[in-house]
Amino acid sequence: MKYLALDLGNRRIGLALGGEPGVPVVPVGYLERKTLRQDIDRVLQAARERDVDGIVAGMPYTFSGAIGEQARLAEGFLRALKKQTSLQVHAVDERFTSVGAEEMLRESGLRPSTARGEVDALAAVLILERFLSQGDSQR
Repeated sequence: MKYLALDLGNRRIGLALGGEPGVPVVPVGYLERKTLRQDIDRVLQAARERDVDGIVAGMPYTFSGAIGEQARLAEGFLRALKKQTSLQVHAVDERFTSVGAEEMLRESGLRPSTARGEVDALAAVLILERFLSQGDSQR
């Protein structure tokens, strides 16, 4: 199975691709947010171009694991996305993925504050890696 991962932010949607055995998960850029309709169309276009079998989106729960405002916004996006596609759409807890992505950038010598889109794409990588590590029993 090949997946397109989404890190749903207020300004950007980070994208990553992976899931095939022996192939690493890789960042594939980000989309600047526009309207809900345009965002969904562009996510689905990215999925078609990459011939994926499913979409995995990070769910931004609060630190305690509760559903806060950001998670409610993500749920709304996923509901609208599911209405527009026959692809399986999965949600996975994304807590601390942006922190991990920022650390990865720092280790590579880049400043996260000047590379926000790259942070979002790397967060999508971490989201998809977390999803894949859960195994089939969680899907």
